[in-house]
Amino acid sequence: MSAPSVEPGTPMEIVLVKSGRTKIRYPALLLHDDGTRVSLRAAWAGDGVRDFGAFRFEPGDVFTEHYWRDRWYAVKAVRAADGSLKGWYCDVTRPAVAGDGEVRVEDLDLDLWCSADGRTVLRLDEDEFARSGLAERDPGAAAEAVRALDELERVARGRGLERLVS
Repeated sequence: MSAPSVEPGTPMEIVLVKSGRTKIRYPALLLHDDGTRVSLRAAWAGDGVRDFGAFRFEPGDVFTEHYWRDRWYAVKAVRAADGSLKGWYCDVTRPAVAGDGEVRVEDLDLDLWCSADGRTVLRLDEDEFARSGLAERDPGAAAEAVRALDELERVARGRGLERLVS
C-alpha cells in the first residue's frame, strides 16, 4: 500500500470511539504515515492527573502514538514533561481508519501498561472487557482483542514494545 500524501507536521485529530460514541477527540501532529502505520504526537488530553496506581498521566506528558490499519492495537510511548520515558500504554482497538485529518479507532476496553524499564507489565480493564458484551455481540472481534492483548504482553515481556515502532 502506498503512503498517503499528508506531510509530517500536519495537524490531525485522534478520535477514540467506544460503544459507537466518541469517547474523546484531541489534537495531534502527524509524524509519519507509511500507509499501514500512522504515528502522531499529542499532549495529554485529559483533565488534570489520571492516577492508575502503578503509573499516572498528567499535564505536560507527551504521547507518541502509533496506530495500524491492519492491527488490533495502538502503542503509545508516554514521556514526562522533562522528556523522560515513563512507559508504554497500549490500547486494544479495531484497526485504525486514517484520513480526512483524523485517525479514528474503536476502543475494545483492554489495555496494557509497560514501565520504561520493562519490569512492570500490567494487563488492564479485563473486567470491563468481560462486562462489555463484545464476546456475545461479536465473538470474532472479541477473539482478536484477546489475541492482541496477549501479543502486546508477549512483546512487552520479551524484547520490548519499542521494537514495534522502530
